[in-house]
Amino acid sequence: MRSEPGVTRRGLLFGGAAALVSACAGRSAPVVAPAPAAPASSPAPLKAPITIHRRHSAARGRDVDVVLMTPDGVPSTGLPVCVALHGRGSNARTFLDLGLPAALTAAVRSGTPSFAVVAVDGSHYWMPDGSDDPHRMLADELPGWLSESGLRPMTGLFGISMGGFGALNLARGRRDVTAVATCSAALFRTWPEARSRHVFPSEDAWTAAEPLRHLDELPPRDLGVWCGDGDPFLPANRKLISGAHPEVARITPGKHTSQYWRGVLPEVLRFLGPRLK
Repeated sequence: MRSEPGVTRRGLLFGGAAALVSACAGRSAPVVAPAPAAPASSPAPLKAPITIHRRHSAARGRDVDVVLMTPDGVPSTGLPVCVALHGRGSNARTFLDLGLPAALTAAVRSGTPSFAVVAVDGSHYWMPDGSDDPHRMLADELPGWLSESGLRPMTGLFGISMGGFGALNLARGRRDVTAVATCSAALFRTWPEARSRHVFPSEDAWTAAEPLRHLDELPPRDLGVWCGDGDPFLPANRKLISGAHPEVARITPGKHTSQYWRGVLPEVLRFLGPRLK
């Protein structure tokens, strides 16, 4: 395993245009006219440290991005960790585009216990695909990467779309996972539905992995499910809710889009924070 130096980005603004601010310590700044003073009641900008490491995953047979997001002003060392799994066709940096770092800062400022969110590149519904095994990467390699970053072991999982499938599948029967949240989880009620995705090599392989076939193995007390009422996976998510009896279940207006996921993200983070160990 090797790592390259991390790249840190600061200053993502939640709900507005992203801005990157860099500071050079020990250098004199040019003298400029002072800007008008902001009103005393103006809130501080919502920022969050973001560190991106490039790691080699033997389980996947390639280099992957590992994106670490922590609340602004909170040291990352010793923070509990929620691992975020992206959807199909996306990557770990998707959570930056969704505004998760600033949303995390906002959640912590509003009273949610501090925690880190770590995203990593995956594929193929986070299932093995020949020599590419993102599931094994999460189970066997990610713990070491978290430890090297000074973080606690993973105790939370958050997945969007395909990542919801992966999060639920990874959480099955794991006592170390204390909270799971899904948005628009890409689940399949029947084999014909799953076969149409060209992901699973056989019905047996799908049956062994499909979370809806293993609802008794999911953690109902610390499970949160979000889905839009116009999402194509809504029937499958309703089956998840009726069978797993999650602690939080939200069917709200929205489709299978980044706009919907941005909208529910603050609630998801507030759900996760107090449940991580």
